[in-house]
Amino acid sequence: MDLKPLVESVARELLEAWRKETATQSPPPKVLYVFCDSTAHEAYSDQFIHLRNNGVCHDLLFLDGETSGWLGMHKIECGGAGRIIAADEFAPAPLEVPRDYDGIVIPEIDLDNAARIALGMKGTIKSEIVFAALMERKFVLVGEDSPGAKRSDRRTLRTITLPEPYAKLFSYYKHELSMYGVELAPQKRLADIVVDKLGRQGKDDDRADRKSDGSQRQPEQKDSTPEDRQSFHGRLLSADWLSETYKRQPFGELEIMRSTIVTPLAADEIKRYGIALTYADER
Repeated sequence: MDLKPLVESVARELLEAWRKETATQSPPPKVLYVFCDSTAHEAYSDQFIHLRNNGVCHDLLFLDGETSGWLGMHKIECGGAGRIIAADEFAPAPLEVPRDYDGIVIPEIDLDNAARIALGMKGTIKSEIVFAALMERKFVLVGEDSPGAKRSDRRTLRTITLPEPYAKLFSYYKHELSMYGVELAPQKRLADIVVDKLGRQGKDDDRADRKSDGSQRQPEQKDSTPEDRQSFHGRLLSADWLSETYKRQPFGELEIMRSTIVTPLAADEIKRYGIALTYADER
């Protein structure tokens, strides 16, 4: 037997099934995490695992020394969940970024950016991203326990807290942010809140749902009359043969040999029509 037509037929049906599946599936939700520098994300590794396990994709944006972190021309290159956005000469304007995301997460915000957002001022990447996200009615989640001073400032000045007057001002601006629609939450709960908002179930739940759905779609077994039974004696059972035969004369039982190869699309058609498979060499 020439295997080339067999392999080609199976490959074509697999590709067609994949195209149909991807065409009918809605893209998974995706959020953007914005960090001050390329080391700030390390403390959130467990949160990223939690997002991934619940079907939420995430991208990371690093702003190392903001002026060099965003040169702003055309587009962002990003490959999907857990990938890093390349902010280079091809990066878009910050206002364009929220279009591709369901929400923006900023684990740490500083006094400068909080003030700009609260006063409706743009001019920094964070303030423009937040402004654009709120304008597009997308959620913005900010860590409420941020220290208020930028990481670069803390390293340079060797202090981790704001003086009391600045700390009070920072608290005031955070209150203003919440009035404009920015949500404040503890940093350790950011991923939980994202999952709750986007309503995605974990992989185990998805498997259970698919199993449950499959069991509900199982056709009821019934006695077949000779007119309700069809036999196939070929080597490869394709979806084309099944559809054409069924259209000419619907049947509820199909008899094949144990050695017959059933293509994936043909198996889908069998389920769709509710056809029961039997094997001639077992009679």
